[in-house]
Amino acid sequence: MKSKAEENWFIHNGRHLIRMFRLFKPSSISRIIEYIKKNKFTDIKEEIYLIMYEESDSLTVRYPDWFERHKVTKEQLEEQRKEKFSYNPKVSILVPTYNTPVKFLREMIDSVKNQSYANWELCIADGSDTNNEARKVLEEYVNNDSRIVVRYLDDNYGISGNTNKALELATGELIGLLDHDDFVEPDLLYEVVKEFQDEDVDVVYTDEDKVLAPKWKHVDPNFKPDFSIDLLRSHNYITHFFTVKKTIIDKVGNFRSECDGSQDYDLIFRCTEQAKSIKHIPKILYHWRMTEGSTAANPQSKMYCYEAGKKAIEDHLKRVGVEANVEIMDLWGMYHTTYKIQGNPKISIIIPNMDHTDDLNRCIRSIEEKSTYRNFEFIIVENNSVQKETFEYYKTIEKEFDNIKVIKWDKEFNYSAINNYGVKNCDGEVLLLLNNDTELITPTALEEMLGIALRKDVGCVGAKLLYADNTVQHAGVVVGFGGYAGHVFNGFGDDNLGYMARLQINCNYSAVTAACLMTRRDVYDLVGGLDEQFVVACNDVDYCLKTRANGLNVVYNAFSKWYHYESKSRGSDEEGAKKLRFEQEKEKFRSKWPDILRDGDPLYNINFPFTEGAFKVERE
Repeated sequence: MKSKAEENWFIHNGRHLIRMFRLFKPSSISRIIEYIKKNKFTDIKEEIYLIMYEESDSLTVRYPDWFERHKVTKEQLEEQRKEKFSYNPKVSILVPTYNTPVKFLREMIDSVKNQSYANWELCIADGSDTNNEARKVLEEYVNNDSRIVVRYLDDNYGISGNTNKALELATGELIGLLDHDDFVEPDLLYEVVKEFQDEDVDVVYTDEDKVLAPKWKHVDPNFKPDFSIDLLRSHNYITHFFTVKKTIIDKVGNFRSECDGSQDYDLIFRCTEQAKSIKHIPKILYHWRMTEGSTAANPQSKMYCYEAGKKAIEDHLKRVGVEANVEIMDLWGMYHTTYKIQGNPKISIIIPNMDHTDDLNRCIRSIEEKSTYRNFEFIIVENNSVQKETFEYYKTIEKEFDNIKVIKWDKEFNYSAINNYGVKNCDGEVLLLLNNDTELITPTALEEMLGIALRKDVGCVGAKLLYADNTVQHAGVVVGFGGYAGHVFNGFGDDNLGYMARLQINCNYSAVTAACLMTRRDVYDLVGGLDEQFVVACNDVDYCLKTRANGLNVVYNAFSKWYHYESKSRGSDEEGAKKLRFEQEKEKFRSKWPDILRDGDPLYNINFPFTEGAFKVERE
């Protein structure tokens, strides 16, 4: 049997190698020097690991302290032990073991034995050498607890085959996956079973962190969003702790050896495809042990993990009937999925404009000159320009390009109404709402967005927008900041990974900005276009939430890059009447969407309070 470090290299070691670059920051070098001055070389390795694995760019305190303050208390565990669920399923936890270090093996088993929810069984398939100390430990536990069952394997069937042997032992209604040297919080199963009280729930997953040698400190928390299909197609963000109904496993089949190296990833796809409802528990309940062996592996020797992950995504896409291409990214363990464009649909690019012809001209020419996708038209909605040169420019640009049409909006300014008017006067089956102060960067930007927008499960697609200095202006919107919404990663460098690499990969958010928003015409009609009560602000977030209310996804595309010279057209909304109007529109938004503001953005995580900024935990 391969070690866990090999089987999951693309997650363990990929992130580790990326984080090694943190050591070369001036602040990190200074910290190491100061540490050596104070402590000489005592535990220097631990200090280096902490520098690498602290989310210093997203968490405001050292995570180990945060975890200690938020883990379950003894009093809470006692209350959980007394609680009687109406649905009391047995949870069968599958663990393939192989020469596991005795200390880690005991900690893993004890963490299951210490659960506040008692109806579980631990199903272990052991492929250890017959004289290995681990077998003696397993026999000890089997003799002392009937809920622990072990099958001693006579051969190595591979990681999938060995896990299937553990699955054969399972008699529970729920199946959970646990690695042989990891451990879990004592309230894990209680929290999981609580979610399964809803009979429609078929899959549950939790947040997790890592524990780091040599002193096993908690680091690198993965605070996950609720189910995000585009994030899952970018990397296995779900990982642990994954629980699924046994009936789903029976339907989709067991672990597949052709996906060894990312067999869990493959199973997660197959199970979530069939699930009626998928629940996420935003609590750190699983701890992934990072040993020296797992962090020192040679990336080139683990390419099979990448390839297995690629196959898992490709097979998933085939099953759901989506034609796409999957590429392994330079970011270890991350994937870039591009979707085949069926036919040659026309994109109607709707651009409101008032004067500012230099901005408009740059925007138009960047698309005309760079875009590899060619079937598009421009609908320029002229609204209350006053400069003579503007109208002269319109005549010139319409003569130069036969796919540009200027239409006139002669009423008062209303961003929503202007765009709705533009849509009424276009004939594309796909719409791109675009600000005049944008500029296309990547030639494939339209194709990237179009392939996603044509998916029937998608409502709208946003892009990665950069300021002129190549820092991020937009990379997704989270609802809740300031009682309304806010852009995430604003001001980060274009090459910054962002929290859990989400700045560099496709994923889902609750909203994207209409400065560059692609949507199908049928979706626009379905939700009634932009709500004209939102004259300047809130209209794009409202539109995205309307599509989500109709069961459609909102996607951030990290590979469609544009410059956005923000607020050049109309100035800032931070002063006087503009500020008052903005506050009034936010109040209308709050009245229309109270639930998400009360319950929290499902594609964010409640462990990040809105008072601290994007992807930051609260201060101590």
